[in-house]
Amino acid sequence: MRRNAPSLAEAAAGLPAQLDAVTLGHFLAALPAGVVVLHDAGNSRAPLRWVEPSELEDPTPYLLDGEFVLTAGLPFRSNGQEHDGGTASGSAGARGQVAGADDYVRRLVAAGVEALGFGLEPYFTAVPDDIVRACREHGLTLVEVPASIPFAALGLEFSKLLESGNAQVFRQLAETNRHLMRAVLSARPEHELLAALTQRVPAWAVLVGADGRVRARAGAAVEPSALQPLVKRLLAGSGPRVETEAFDASGSAMVFGHPLRSSRDATLGGLVLGTDKPLSPAQNSVVSSVVGLLELLVRQRTSGSLAPSQLATALLLHPESLAGASSKELDNMRDLLAQSVGGTRTVPLRVIQGVRTDAVDTRDGPVRELLQWRRLFDTKMVELTGYGFAAVTRLKVDDQLLAEVEQLGWLLVVGQAAELPGLADAYRKASALRPRVLATRRTVREEELTWSVAGLLGGDAGAMLAARLLAPVLEQETGRRDNQLQVLRSWLGANGNWDATAKDLGLHRNSVRRQVNALAELLDLDLGLASTRAELWIALQFVEGVR
Repeated sequence: MRRNAPSLAEAAAGLPAQLDAVTLGHFLAALPAGVVVLHDAGNSRAPLRWVEPSELEDPTPYLLDGEFVLTAGLPFRSNGQEHDGGTASGSAGARGQVAGADDYVRRLVAAGVEALGFGLEPYFTAVPDDIVRACREHGLTLVEVPASIPFAALGLEFSKLLESGNAQVFRQLAETNRHLMRAVLSARPEHELLAALTQRVPAWAVLVGADGRVRARAGAAVEPSALQPLVKRLLAGSGPRVETEAFDASGSAMVFGHPLRSSRDATLGGLVLGTDKPLSPAQNSVVSSVVGLLELLVRQRTSGSLAPSQLATALLLHPESLAGASSKELDNMRDLLAQSVGGTRTVPLRVIQGVRTDAVDTRDGPVRELLQWRRLFDTKMVELTGYGFAAVTRLKVDDQLLAEVEQLGWLLVVGQAAELPGLADAYRKASALRPRVLATRRTVREEELTWSVAGLLGGDAGAMLAARLLAPVLEQETGRRDNQLQVLRSWLGANGNWDATAKDLGLHRNSVRRQVNALAELLDLDLGLASTRAELWIALQFVEGVR
C-alpha cells in the first residue's frame, strides 16, 4: 500500500533527536508531499550519509554505506517495451527485467544503501512492479518521486538538514565544554565531571584510581566487584586503548573502559562507562573531552611539577638551610623555587597578599579559588589564608593584572622584589601593610609607599586619629581653632623650645607658654611626655582630612 512521506514523518517525530546525523525518517519528513513511500523497511532511525543519483546498472562500487540512491529507471529500460510500469509476466523480456530488478536491489542492500528513490519520467510513468516486489523481499525502503520534483531538490534538502544538524551539534558541544570547564574548577572536580558527563551522555560512569579503587561515580553502575576483571585489564595495558565488557544488568549491555595515562604512558587510573546502546559521534566526543580533563587532573595530582614538593620537603626537614646552607644547596633551592613560580631561571620574586572585599563571591570552593590565583599569578606557590591568600610570584603585577584582580573583588599588597632568603621578611612587611589596605580600601604597592608612620597609617586612619585626639580643639569656632592648631604645630615642630616657637609665631615667649598650657588642659594631655607629643604631631598631619 502506498504511504506518503508525512505519515512516515509522524513515526519519526517520536524518535529521540540525533544531533550528529540526518536520519532517513527526518529526511523523508522534510520532503514535499508529492514524494510517496511505496515500501517502508522500518529503518527510519538509520542515519543517512548522502543522497546519490545514479543511472548505472551497478552503482555499488561508487557508494558508501548509509546512502539514499536516486534513479529514473534507466537500468531497467527494456528495448522495444512501453514504459508504463507494467510487465508481461509470460514474456522472456519480463522475466529478464524481474531478474535484473532483483539483482539490482540485492546489490544495493549488500552495499548498505538505506533507501531507493525512483523518479517518474522520462522512462516510466509508474514504479515497475518488479522493483516494488524486490524492495519488499530484500527489505529496502522504496520511495516514488514525481516528475514535478527534480532530484536536485532532494539533494538540496538533504544538504540543508545536514548543515542545520551540524550547527546544532556545534552549539551543543560548545555548551557542554563550558559545563565541563565549570566542573573542573569546582571543589570536587572529578565528581562534578562525571555528573556533567552522565547529564550529556546516556550512560553511567565510574572513575577508578591506579589501585583499582573507585574514586567517583555517577549513575546506576554495576557493582564494583563485577567491574574488577575489566579494571584489571585496563590498568595492566599500555598505549591508547578501550577495554569492553557486557553485563545483563539494565544500562550495562555495553561497558567501555578508557585508561587515564601519564605523559610517559603510565596508567594512572581509568574511566568506565556503561550504556545499553552505542554512543553517537557527538556523545563520543563528550566522552573524549572528559577523559582528557580527567587525565589532566590526575597528572596534576600524581605527576605534575615536582619542584614545589621538593622545595617544601627541604625546608620542612632543614628549616635552618636558608640561613646556613652552602652556596650549592642554596642555588638548588633557588632553582626549585624558580620552577615553582613558572620560570626556568632564578629571578627576583614578590610576595603578594590578597584581601577580600564585600564584593567577593564566596560560593566557589577552595580548589577553584586556588587554581584561579595560580593561573593569574603564574605560580604554584599559593596559600589560602583567613584574610584571603598569599602568593609568591615572579610577575611585577602590572596595571592590567591588578585591574583583573580588583574586578574580581580583591585588593592586594604587592611586595618589593626579594631573593629566596628574604622572602620571609618580605612576607612580614606585606603583612604590616595589610591593615592599610583594609583602612583605605585601596591596593598598596610597597615600592611606591613612603616608609613613615604617617605613610603607613594612611589618610582614613590618620583622619580618625586626628578627629579623636584633637576633638576639643576642632570643635571650637574656626578662628580660635586655627590659631590653636598653629601654636601647637609650631611648638611641636620646635621640639618644645619656647624661644624658637615665639620667634616663629611672632609672639612673646610667655604668651606661647600660656597658650600651650591652655591646650594641654583643653586636650587633657600631659605634653611633657614624648609619646603624647609624637601622637599629636602625627594627628596634625591629617587635620585637613577631618574638615
